[in-house]
Amino acid sequence: MKYKSIQLALVLIFPTFLSAQIDRSSAPEPGPAPEIKIGEYSSFELKNGLKIFVVENHKIPRVTYSLVLDMDPFTEGDSIGFASIAGNLLGTATTSRSKDQIDEEVDFIGASISTSSGSIYGASLKKHNEKLLDLMSDILLNPVFNQEELDKIKKQTVSGLAFNKTDPSSISGIVSSVLLYGKDHPYGEVSTEKSIESVTLKMCEDFYHSYFKPNIAYLAIVGDINLKEAKKLTKKYFGSWEPGDVPKHSYDTPSAPNERKVAIVDRPHAVQSVIKVTHPVIYTVGMEDYVNARVMNLMLGGTFARLDQNLREEHAYTYGVNSSLGQDKWIGNFSVGTDVRNEVTDSAVYQILYEIKKIQKETAPLEELEKIKNYMSGTFALALERPATVARFALNIVRYNLPEDYYANYLKYIAEVSPEDVQAAAKKYLQPENCHILIVGKADEVHGGLAEFSPSKTVDYYDVEGNWIDPADMVRELPEGITAEKIIEKSLEATGGRSKLEAISDMRIHMIMETQGMKIDAEMIRKAPDKFLMSMKMGEMLINKTLFDGVAGKNSGMQGEQVLEGKELENLKIQAQLMPELDYKGNAYSIKLLSIEKTDNIDAYKLEITDPSGQVGYSYFNGITGLKIREEKSEETPDGPLLQITTFDDYKDVDGILYPHKMTIITGPQTISATIESVEINTGIDDSVFK
Repeated sequence: MKYKSIQLALVLIFPTFLSAQIDRSSAPEPGPAPEIKIGEYSSFELKNGLKIFVVENHKIPRVTYSLVLDMDPFTEGDSIGFASIAGNLLGTATTSRSKDQIDEEVDFIGASISTSSGSIYGASLKKHNEKLLDLMSDILLNPVFNQEELDKIKKQTVSGLAFNKTDPSSISGIVSSVLLYGKDHPYGEVSTEKSIESVTLKMCEDFYHSYFKPNIAYLAIVGDINLKEAKKLTKKYFGSWEPGDVPKHSYDTPSAPNERKVAIVDRPHAVQSVIKVTHPVIYTVGMEDYVNARVMNLMLGGTFARLDQNLREEHAYTYGVNSSLGQDKWIGNFSVGTDVRNEVTDSAVYQILYEIKKIQKETAPLEELEKIKNYMSGTFALALERPATVARFALNIVRYNLPEDYYANYLKYIAEVSPEDVQAAAKKYLQPENCHILIVGKADEVHGGLAEFSPSKTVDYYDVEGNWIDPADMVRELPEGITAEKIIEKSLEATGGRSKLEAISDMRIHMIMETQGMKIDAEMIRKAPDKFLMSMKMGEMLINKTLFDGVAGKNSGMQGEQVLEGKELENLKIQAQLMPELDYKGNAYSIKLLSIEKTDNIDAYKLEITDPSGQVGYSYFNGITGLKIREEKSEETPDGPLLQITTFDDYKDVDGILYPHKMTIITGPQTISATIESVEINTGIDDSVFK
């Protein structure tokens, strides 16, 4: 304390005192990397080949079990998705328990169990440890796959695929996988409705019997348990698991394109472009310069790193941009992703390529490098506080044949990274001249500028499933004499004819709507010219009821009753019209024929429909039958435009009128499947129904 007081006095009297002691003209030399001690773990192997790792943590009376299968990736052919479905089927029944029994027993002990095509996870309080293992081992060793559960999972999967077709980020992920690996590679296969529908119980059972073997399995146990307990329990519950030969697979290593390729997935109503600049790269777990490459990638595309400073801070093109250098046991990939406004799409791509080339050409400033290294060291140290991290490290060392001291020396590896190492990693792993530039967005607004990034000045088009499209097949010239009015008349004729449709005075429709595993009983009643009722229930509980009597409208349900006014009332008036197509002009609509397009592999006429409120939507009509197959509408919300897509299918005859009996409604992330149970026409509905 005495020395500090003297030092302070000298600083106040002679300000040059401290400056003479410290050279501020250069950054201080970094100190030696701190030595770290990885948490201890124990490991052993059962006679059947199951390898087990135990990380003790007695601070919380809880235990988790993570079982992972180390299998080669493989292609699934015409039934892409069966492996994932088989993984979801695990846990739905066993030889001694039904799904309801499993769910009840898991809930009773407050546990959690989940399964996938290559893993099983379970967690519970220590006091329920044996019950948890009893359930997990029963699910693993004695599964029963039944058709009812398979049908449910297939239906849920197809519903998810329908959403993926409308979500730009999901589309970008699907198509970029195809571009990176090709559809003949396990990582490039794309599930479709057709492939999911073809999945059978036998496929799922064969997958389980082929791959769920203990000799390719690793079990990580973390929590309030000791080695002696772990040995006893795992032998008891997993010792009878029979080992066996597991299929081996190999495939050609994907390579980057021989020149820069530009691809577009056209989303005609998009106001933003989803950009992905990507290519495959030989970058697998345990490579000698793994840490150098991680530092380089974080410098380029980490939070508030170079790409973010450029595209977000300097140019205001986006809210965020990042790069990733992904890897596994077999192959890696580099990718930059962001969302930008349509009008700056090509400019954003230019800046992304500029930053990639810059990090290759110039050595990084020491100050910037030290920030990245400090961040990596800090996050690594924090991760070590989680026992699950220690278990993951132990598994990685064995699965990827890493040196025993690999993670113990990790901070040392980070500290040794130099600016030259970063530049060398950038030159080795980044290929700005041999990458895929994928845009999911409005093609007619962004196409021109993007062609400049391709040496051949060409842009390839793909659909939402990654299939190449001939641009000539996307939008073709309209036949001479075809008008929007003629398309509408053909649709009316296909539906039943103008005279029959004009004779409809009222219509009652009963449907079952399904979303996120919930079933909703819905009734819709219309009466000419503009009376409307829509009621939705779950069991006896009213979710929502909307009424319009031609003048006033209201909502009622779980949130109470609300009288509709302003824009909401105007929108309801438009929705209440029984069949505005019969007299679009008299109903103050405007219609415009835009193009012939491929929609779900059907040639369809695309019409722009502007309703009396000025809202613009799009309707698609089958080019052969004339029936409406799709509608698209976009509404402004506080979070930006929200696109709603409705598809119409399974038209059936109802008193001489064709009516769609299956509809899929996609609004943002939500997908609703509607099945029409009954349609009644001209039953004499009284006006009091709408009050």
